[in-house]
Amino acid sequence: MLEGDIGLEAVTPKEAPAAEAAGAVDGEGAPPGGPGAQAAAMRVNEKYSTLPAEDRSVHIINICAIEDIGYLPSEGTLLNSLSVDPDAECKFGLYFRDGKRKVDYVLVYHHKRASGGRTLARRAQHGDAGLAARSARQDQPLPGKAGPVGAGEPEPPLDYHEDDKRFRREEYEGNLVEAGLELERDEDTKIHGVGFVKIHAPWNVLCREAEFLKLKMPTKKLYHISETRGLLKKINSVLQKITDPIQPKVAEHRPQTTKRLSYPFSREKQHLFDLSDKDSFFDSKTRSTIVYEILKRTTCTKAKYSMGQGEGRKKDSALLNKRRKCDRYGITSLLANGVYSAAYPLHDGDYEGDNVEFNDRKLLYEEWASYGVFYKYQPIDLVRKYFGEKIGLYFAWLGVYTQMLIPASVVGIIVFLYGWATVDDNIPSMEMCDQRHNITMCPLCDKTCSYWKMSSACATARASHLFDNPATVFFSIFMALWAATFMEHWKRKQMRLNYRWDLTGFEEEEEAVKDHPRAEYEARVLEKSLRKESKNKEKRRHLPEEPTNKWRQRVKTAMAGVKLTDKVKLTWRDRFPAYFTNLVSIIFMIAVTFAIVLGVIIYRISTAAALAMNSSPSVRSNIRVTVTATAVIINLVVIILLDEVYGCIARWLTKIEVPKTEKSFEERLIFKAFLLKFVNSYTPIFYVAFFKGRFVGRPGDYVYIFRSFRMEECAPGGCLMELCIQLSIIMLGKQLIQNNLFEIGIPKMKKFIRYLRLKRQSPADHDEHVKKKQRYEVDYTLEPFAGLTPEYMEMIIQFGFVTLFVASFPLAPLFALLNNIIEIRLDAKKFVTELRRPVAVRAKDIGIWYNILRGVGKLAVIINAFVISFTSDFIPRLVYLYMYSETGTMHGFVNHTLSSFNVSDFQNGTAPSDPLDLGYEVQICRYKDYREPPWSEHKYDISKDFWAVLAARLAFVIVFQNLVMFMSDFVDWVIPDIPKDISQQIHKEKVLMVELFMREEQGKQQLLDTWMEKDRKKAEPCNNHSPAPAAPPPPPADPDFPGGSL
Repeated sequence: MLEGDIGLEAVTPKEAPAAEAAGAVDGEGAPPGGPGAQAAAMRVNEKYSTLPAEDRSVHIINICAIEDIGYLPSEGTLLNSLSVDPDAECKFGLYFRDGKRKVDYVLVYHHKRASGGRTLARRAQHGDAGLAARSARQDQPLPGKAGPVGAGEPEPPLDYHEDDKRFRREEYEGNLVEAGLELERDEDTKIHGVGFVKIHAPWNVLCREAEFLKLKMPTKKLYHISETRGLLKKINSVLQKITDPIQPKVAEHRPQTTKRLSYPFSREKQHLFDLSDKDSFFDSKTRSTIVYEILKRTTCTKAKYSMGQGEGRKKDSALLNKRRKCDRYGITSLLANGVYSAAYPLHDGDYEGDNVEFNDRKLLYEEWASYGVFYKYQPIDLVRKYFGEKIGLYFAWLGVYTQMLIPASVVGIIVFLYGWATVDDNIPSMEMCDQRHNITMCPLCDKTCSYWKMSSACATARASHLFDNPATVFFSIFMALWAATFMEHWKRKQMRLNYRWDLTGFEEEEEAVKDHPRAEYEARVLEKSLRKESKNKEKRRHLPEEPTNKWRQRVKTAMAGVKLTDKVKLTWRDRFPAYFTNLVSIIFMIAVTFAIVLGVIIYRISTAAALAMNSSPSVRSNIRVTVTATAVIINLVVIILLDEVYGCIARWLTKIEVPKTEKSFEERLIFKAFLLKFVNSYTPIFYVAFFKGRFVGRPGDYVYIFRSFRMEECAPGGCLMELCIQLSIIMLGKQLIQNNLFEIGIPKMKKFIRYLRLKRQSPADHDEHVKKKQRYEVDYTLEPFAGLTPEYMEMIIQFGFVTLFVASFPLAPLFALLNNIIEIRLDAKKFVTELRRPVAVRAKDIGIWYNILRGVGKLAVIINAFVISFTSDFIPRLVYLYMYSETGTMHGFVNHTLSSFNVSDFQNGTAPSDPLDLGYEVQICRYKDYREPPWSEHKYDISKDFWAVLAARLAFVIVFQNLVMFMSDFVDWVIPDIPKDISQQIHKEKVLMVELFMREEQGKQQLLDTWMEKDRKKAEPCNNHSPAPAAPPPPPADPDFPGGSL
């Protein structure tokens, strides 16, 4: 009989003796009659006998197919009972088959069924001891077991690896049972070749693990939360009434005036906690967390190695046996090795439908994951209750970030409108658009480009004033202070959530859990220890044997084994190849990004030269806009593609480093991914902001790339407008395509593909097939949770767009706000409907992301200082206004920034092929730079005006940077990290907890004194009436028995 033909029944402790008497073996088919089977049954009984009777774990019984058991006529009632669909009783997979024990976790594995077999696995009902006994006598052994297979049907040989996986599953599940968990297997599923192991944690296990994990649980003690008084109370009440329509309709979101005192759970102090309803004391999130900790901690160390015959199989067996002597397989290793294909907690139920029972998932879908409630606050407490603190903190941070974008968006709109209102009063742009000035500009490229009028760039000059005006400087300072305020506001919000979610004092408790070595690290340590062991054996083999005491030799061997397994660790020498690979790979990928940017630059130059030869005047007049737009679109496509590639490469580079802990792995992955994606996203923008037009040379002495392509120049109005176009297209394109369409489209596409596969497997009964699926089967078809790194990463990159180059694009906060309103509901819908329920993880902050945000905020100050100083014309205008203007106005500024060039000084082959394109002969053309005129003694040398402007620019950078940094640090210092009311409440909790324990100790002492007084009074009459020998001291008082010990 194959594994695929096995149904499993979870047996309660009371039913276990009956099953054991029938010869059932946990996790296996019941052994056939004979001494071997009895010995196996005895081994199982001994295995579980270490636990007390009330804690004894559940045994799993294999049930043969109904037609193979051979029912007697009197078994018709049993057949009828089996024909009843029990799905409603177990709430469609949310409970065990008895309908009482809740499924806390599910393990999924693949198995192979016998082709052409006559058996059909069925789920057995509880209490059928007769059926269990018959199956124990007639059931076939599991694959790999000795014994006869079905009569007349030889069992096809199993794959070696499949048999090994099955044996590891059996041992692992047996260890889970020893740990106190209750299991129930289901292989009669609607998904072909997939089996499920349902796990339930009984009350005693939950209490034990909650105490071990130091989970803070609410006690019976209630206390009032201090409320604001006076004016603040009135303001808060008014705000509550105003914001009431946009509050979610969930109980957890309502303002609370009382709070239960929380204390780390302890089995010795269970009387402190409200245990009136034990089923709901540990919610589903906590139960799944506890089970996951057991799954991580539980290991399997053995497997079946000697299977099959032949030299190759024997060598494989010997290698496996050697490697697994001291190997340990937790759930992470078993998932990585394919022993199990998935492990996840269950969702609480369906989220849509008319007859769906109300649950937290449905409530989240209606009040959080629906686009119709985009204007409402998020029910963060309910999110935390369902998904855990780590995911709750992410959505809380995203909500705070989105709220803080509102004032930034309003100020950005005001700055933009100011530029729009003053564009007609801007003298430099008016001079550029005035055709009476008749300024002839030098060609933008060699040969094919001709001379052109400055007035043709009128539209670009007017548009650049929308973003390049005095208000831009104010907005840059405002955004720097905004970033500092946002970080402080989030710290305070985070502290409030820590208080509400009982996470104060949590960090120390979690360090031990977070430092648990990863499976890959343990595997590498094992490989190193085995290599060291083999080298030592090789050395001992060549050394002459010395006569030594056998006992001493055994002790030395044992001590060497202890050192081998316990003290071996990976050093920097072991990781040096990985570190070197990381360094070379990161440098190579950054070089690839630079090479792509260079390729786009060459495209821009060559396309501009090609369009200049076009005969259409409209094409030639829009060369700059056409080249800029197409180049930015190319950059956008490349950025999106490389983002996906760099994410995979960063994960691979982190894996080969083999970090010891999950925390270290996550931080290293985040750092690499952020570095690569930061360079990928911002390199084209950095080029336009700080390099374009800086190293072009001058007419007659231009700088060339590969001696063929002349470096491109900025427009007469500067590169700020082009920077704005680049920034806006990349930012909006990434948000629209990568963040939204990918997140919506890819899950929908995967769901549609799964639907087609399902329909192809059973096209006739597809509807019935879907209706009969259990909860764990439905959840298995959902996408696995891949972590929060992608979600944080896209928001951090967006935060960079909002802060780093905000001087060139004041509308960036507005577009970020609009995107985030959609992003919150999109992520919420993905978590509720598209993903398997993630394991709840406790966390008190957002981790390394906070440091990255602070770093981006500090970098934003420096970059905006350089953008204002070097990219915009703000500083040259100030210098001209206060140093060179004769009238004290900006009249003449454009002419001041242009230098003159004599066309007779062109190098051979670089002069325009059509010098009369403008209708007249040009002798002097102008170009944007500060150089001496051709009639000067030092013609074309850099003029003193250039050095004056450069000094002013550098001075502005220094003053701006230090001033804004000081103001940011001042905001950081003024705003306390912990709100005053929260610090008072935390102190109040500590005082109340001390008082509670003091009263408890006083009560115990009073009770003890009362008992001692009663004993003394009883002894006094005896001493007064008759002398008696000294009585022995009274027995110690037992708190469970007021009269003393029994």
